[in-house]
Parts: sequence; C-alpha cells; structure tokens
Amino acid sequence: MQWTDKGGALLLAGALIALSGPFAATTASGVPGAGAGVRAVPRTAAAPADPADGPDPIDFAVVVDQSASLADKDLARETEAAALLSQGEISERSRAAVIGFGSSEKPGQSPVREVCPLVVVDAAGRERLSDCVQELERRDAARTGPGTDFPAAIRQAVTRLTEAKADTGTGTGTDTGTGTGTGTGSDTGTGTGTEKKAPTPKVVFLLTDGKLDVKDSPEYGTDPESRQSNGEKRLTEELARARAAGVQIWPLGFGREIDRGALTAMAEGGYRGACSEVPGSVPRMRVVDTSAEIDKALQETFAAARCARIAHGTVGKPPADLTVTIPPIATDGSLTVAKHDPKVQVTYFDPAGRQVPVRGEFDGSSFEVSGQNGPVEALRVKNPLPGAWRVRIEAPEGHRDREVAVRALWQGRLRSTVVLDPASPRAGERVKVEVRMQTRRGVVITDPRQLAGLTAAADLTGEGFDPVAFRLADDGKAPDAKAGDARFTGTATVPASATGTLELVTRMEAPGITSDRRPLRTSKAPDAPLVTAALTVDGAAVHPGGTVRGTLDVTNNDSAPRTLRLALEDQTPGAELAVAPATVTAPPNGSIRIPFTITLGKGTPFGELGGRVTVVDPADGGRTLRGAFLNVRVEAPPTWWERWWKAVVAGAVVVLVAGALIGARILARRRRRDLTGVTLELRQGERSHDSLTVRRGQSPGGAFAFAVDEPYGGPPTLRRIPGGGSSAAHVLRRNGSGELLLRPRGGGQVPVRIGEPAGIGDHELVVRGGRPAPRSGRSPSWPRRSRRPGPGTGGDTGRGTGIGPVQDPVGGPTDGTEHF
Repeated sequence: MQWTDKGGALLLAGALIALSGPFAATTASGVPGAGAGVRAVPRTAAAPADPADGPDPIDFAVVVDQSASLADKDLARETEAAALLSQGEISERSRAAVIGFGSSEKPGQSPVREVCPLVVVDAAGRERLSDCVQELERRDAARTGPGTDFPAAIRQAVTRLTEAKADTGTGTGTDTGTGTGTGTGSDTGTGTGTEKKAPTPKVVFLLTDGKLDVKDSPEYGTDPESRQSNGEKRLTEELARARAAGVQIWPLGFGREIDRGALTAMAEGGYRGACSEVPGSVPRMRVVDTSAEIDKALQETFAAARCARIAHGTVGKPPADLTVTIPPIATDGSLTVAKHDPKVQVTYFDPAGRQVPVRGEFDGSSFEVSGQNGPVEALRVKNPLPGAWRVRIEAPEGHRDREVAVRALWQGRLRSTVVLDPASPRAGERVKVEVRMQTRRGVVITDPRQLAGLTAAADLTGEGFDPVAFRLADDGKAPDAKAGDARFTGTATVPASATGTLELVTRMEAPGITSDRRPLRTSKAPDAPLVTAALTVDGAAVHPGGTVRGTLDVTNNDSAPRTLRLALEDQTPGAELAVAPATVTAPPNGSIRIPFTITLGKGTPFGELGGRVTVVDPADGGRTLRGAFLNVRVEAPPTWWERWWKAVVAGAVVVLVAGALIGARILARRRRRDLTGVTLELRQGERSHDSLTVRRGQSPGGAFAFAVDEPYGGPPTLRRIPGGGSSAAHVLRRNGSGELLLRPRGGGQVPVRIGEPAGIGDHELVVRGGRPAPRSGRSPSWPRRSRRPGPGTGGDTGRGTGIGPVQDPVGGPTDGTEHF
C-alpha cells in the first residue's frame, strides 16, 4: 500500500531488502530479527505464513462520543458501528483501539475512557475487541462528564497510535543471543540486514452527534466563554500534533446539531497523506441524518481510508438467507453481519453453495470467524471464491424482530506479470513494458471493469543513472495495442549512462486494489548484441491437454553456434505447461526459424491462461533475449454431441428421406394394386345380367374374390366373397405393375383388359372403370388392338362408340369399345 503526502510524492510500499544472514529483520508485530546463534521466539499464536502476501496493516482507533446529548439507542448504534470496524478489518497484522469520550467536569471524572487498548487484530485480538467494545454502552456519570471534549479524545488516540510499538501478540518467550541487530518490537535480536519499510498508516475514526462542549470543564478556564475559546485553541494544537505524527482524522457526524465546520477542520487539520493517489482516499468529514445510518457510513469511510472496497448485501429478519457478492479481483476480505442480537446464529456458504468452516482451510481459501457471541459477527477470508456468498441467519423465538445486514469489505492484492521488450535493452534504447495482473488464485484479470479507476506506472532503476518513472496505460494509444484488454503498456528510454543491472518495478492503484510491486531484474545489453531473437505465440482457444504453437526466430552473429533455452514463467496454478523443444541451437553467422509447441496439462483450469514464454541465452549469463505472453484461453473439451451433432443430423435426414421414398413407393404400389371403383359386369352375349363394384377396402393385397350365383329360374348374379374366398371362387387381381389378372374358379390366371370380355364358365365378365394399366407394362400375351376403324360410329381413336366386331390381326373378335 502507498501513502502520499499532500504534495502527492509517492512512497513505495516496500523496498528491496538485502539480507546477509539467514533470517529477516524484525517483523511488524514485534517479533525480533535473528542472526547466527539466535533462535526464534516461541509463540502461542502463529504468525501468518506469508504476511507480505496479505493486505498491508493499518493502526486505527475508533473514538466514540458518549456525551449526554446521545440517546441510549444512538449510543448502542455507535457501539455496533465500532464493532463492525474492529471485526471487519481484513489484515491480521493491523492494530485497533476503541476509545469513548465525554468531558471532565467534577473530581474523579476523565474526558476519555479507553475501553479497548491497542491490540493486534488477529484471531484472539478480534475476540477481545468483540467483548470490550460493548463497554461503550455502559455510561458512568461518576467517571465521565456529559460534555464533548474533542481535544482530549484526539490526544488520547494519537498518543496510543504513535507510542513505541510493543509486542502485542499473545505469545511469550525470551530471546537471547549475540549481535547488534535491532527490531522495532520490545525484543532485540541479531542480524546485519536492515529492512526499510513504509510506516504503517495511523487513522482515527471519530463518531459524534454534536459540537465541541467544554464550557463546564475547569481545565479549560474559569468561565464558560473562555473555556470554549481555549478548547478550540487546544483542538487546533492537537490536530497539529496529529499531523506531525502522521495520524489521519476521519470524522463522522450524525444528527441535526452537527458543527460541519469543526468536522471539516478536524479532517483537514490532521495528516493529509493517503493510502494511494486514488480520489477519495484523502481524509474528509461526513455527516448522516440519524444514528441508524452510521454503521453503513462508517464502514464506507473505513474502506476509503484503507484503500479497500465495500459491497453492500441484502437485509432481512431471521430466519433468512442474505447474499453479498465478492468480485473475482478480491484476494482478501471479510463478511460482516450486523445481527444486533447475540442469539442470532450465522452460517456461511460460498458461491458454490458449500458451507465453509468457521476457522481453517478449505478449497484454497482460509477462514476465521469472530464475534459469534456478540451483536456483530465477521468472517475473514483469504483468497475468497468470487461470486454471490450466502449468509444463513437463524434465531430462536423472541429474537427475530430486528433486521440483519451483511456487507463485504475486500481488497485485491494483485500479482503483476511483466514483459520487457527488449528483455535486455541497451543504454539509450527505448523499451516497451507490458503488464498483466492476476490474483493469488491464478485468475488472470481480463475484464477492464474490474480495474475501473486504476492508475498504473513503473519505475526503472539501475547502476549509473537516477530512477526513471513513466506511465502505463490501457487506452489503445501507442504503444498500447488495444484499449480495454486489461494489458497496461508504456515506454521508457534507458539512460545512456546505464552501466550494469536494471530493475523495473510496476505500481498499480485503484479503489480496493494494490499490486505486489515485484521487481523485474535484467541487465544492460552490449551495444551490439551477438544474438537476437523474436518470439511469437499463436493466440488460440484450446482444451486441457492440448497444445499451442509458437515460432522462435534467432539471428546469431557469433562465429560459434549458440544454444538457447525456452522457459515458461508465471504459470497458472495447475496448468503444468511443457515446452518442446526446450533447447534450440542457432547456427553461427546466420538466422534460423524454429517452431515450438507448448503443451497444457490435463488439469489446466478453464479461463485465460496466465504466464509467459521466454528465450534465454545460458552462455550470456542467463540473459533473457525475448519474452511473450501466452495469449491462450482454455475451454472445456466438446461433448460427444457437440463433436458429432452434424453427422447425426445428416444421418437422420438421410434416413428420413430414404424412409419417405420407400414409403412413397409402397403407397404408390398399393394404389396401383387397389381395385377400388372397378366394376365387374356379368354378360351373356349382348345381354347384361348383373354388375358388382369394388368398394374401398374390399380388395386387400390387390385381390377381389367373387362368385356367380345361378338361382333356379332366375338370371345369374355376382356376389362378393369376403376374406379372399377359396379355390372355388373367382379372383380378380391387380399386380404391382397395374395389370389386371383373372383367376377363374378352378382355372389358371389369365390377363384381362378393361372393357374386353373374359370367359368364366358359361358367361362372360367385362371389367370396367378403375385405372387403366400402363402401356409399357402390358403382357405380351394380351391381344393387340387394331387401329382400323370398325363399322361403328367411331374409329379406333382411343375412345370409340362403334358396336360392330373388329377383327384383330392376331385373331379374336372385339366389341369395338376401348376404355383408357
């Protein structure tokens, strides 16, 4: 975290540390440094495993007005607001104190009451703060007067925040040894290294409902008028003291009697430094209408003061499920639950719907709950899973009447991945710097909305020149390639006086965002490099286990071959990348182009792939010749359906078309064989005895069975025989080609032409109506029709009306009638 003075000069949050011994210097919590012959001090409360990787600490005091002008409900709301700050702090290395204040008007009274002495906000410290902050609600008129003594309150807070830092941890131990190294804690140790660190920010959050009131305080004078005047002078002096000590003042007023001018003077009278150059991080006063709004307003003020962000969740009465969203960019945070009643029980669920532990590790995150027995509860999370968190609140009967609110205070401490082009520049050469950011979970930040308001810069330092600072931007203006792609680019010229090693440190700041400021170290290249390289990696979307192609172009001006090594850096956790070939040989005095591949492990997580590939010259002290980002997005492999759906659909279409064709052919065949509408006429000579028409459904399979009944003394008649009849029945059939065939009773099957008589016993049968048989399918045994006109009124023109017989060339008479 950075802190700037009023003039805006930047102070780096960390400096490079040169350690000559095996142990570092004293830590911020007061653990002593150590050198040869010194052992670490045993502690019952373990320090964080990697404090430098977590959020920067902050020392703060919550100063609460307990004057007589406050109603009991106002004081209770102030108490809960103070508890929200102390429970919701995201760094376990921070320190917090809670102080109540009024006035001193009688013997035995004190203007301030330190209910919570300064304590480290680790697990034990937060539980201690949860208990002691409740003392604010218990006003004691015998110990604290009813006035409002701002000078005394600020003096007490500044003194506590600036006194020599003691070891406020919960462990005990004795550290002995030899040497001269010193730490900032109460213990001393050995070691020759010196750690230069930016001072821990010191902040006072002051809650009040009124204005300065010391008219009844004897220490300020003999009469009310002089006391008020002297109180104002004393307040100015205390603010100057705070400013000199580097202590910020953030006043929050509520109600109708607020002296806005006095609150503004307090904010502007203290230290004007800030956690960053981001607008809104400089101390300022704020006023809300009622005490019901101070918990929300105070948390927002706290977030602005420590360069964090706050997400407001939902509100509800138990039993209920509340939600609050933590963005992907967050790396440290806390969920605060203003439950008001200690009887309210809280259960926390991550965005995947899984209940998380109240303390310990789970799925890459660490958890720690505090305040479960108080009116304010908080869950501190390191590496939270992004998304909507669910908070389940329950309470017994009689404890469900108040609304519970959930909020998330979070900060994103991002890791920078830097590409310097050229990787080893020459003196006087212009270099291009490209930076991407990712979380500790390895999530590459690709959404520019998550980096809204971010300012980026870089510092180039090295031997033989003064530091060079330059801007980085994501605006699409040269040298930046594309606006809004979350890649920040800038250029700087290496001073001509550069003689040796170079170091580049990037700085990124936004509300709630800090960067790790990891240095990128390289060295000044010779004026005429013997080996140069160009490196490109194909942009692609691949599946876990897939490969990405790249090309390496090398020019070797040396007289001997040069073996180079391809390396992978800043890999996404779980990617397990492998490059092949790992080494390449460039021939002397020539150029070569070498393709290579990068293989992803099967467990590579989905999303933007972090990391970069570099080409290194081992013969030149491991100098990096060139680097390139892996512009790769990892996607889930296609399912069976996604891979084959086109073939399946095409096959289904083929089957449907084939089925339709087959069905059409079957239907056409059935229609050709159908005898519906065919009329059978029984004749003898020119005399017609009877007729029978085939109805729908009476010719299954294209066959119609009938019989000729010859009653005694009457004319013969035709009768249909259902079910196909027997061998004693006559059967008229039409085959698939449309030809009519007649099988007389007991005889063989013979072809029949429509309108032409066929003999059945002593009678003739003439078939009329229906569809004619196609000419091309005619049986050769059928008699050919004469084209000579008969003696009737019509010729053989396809539809005649003559009744005279016509001799067929083949033989056999006809009646001269044709039906088509």
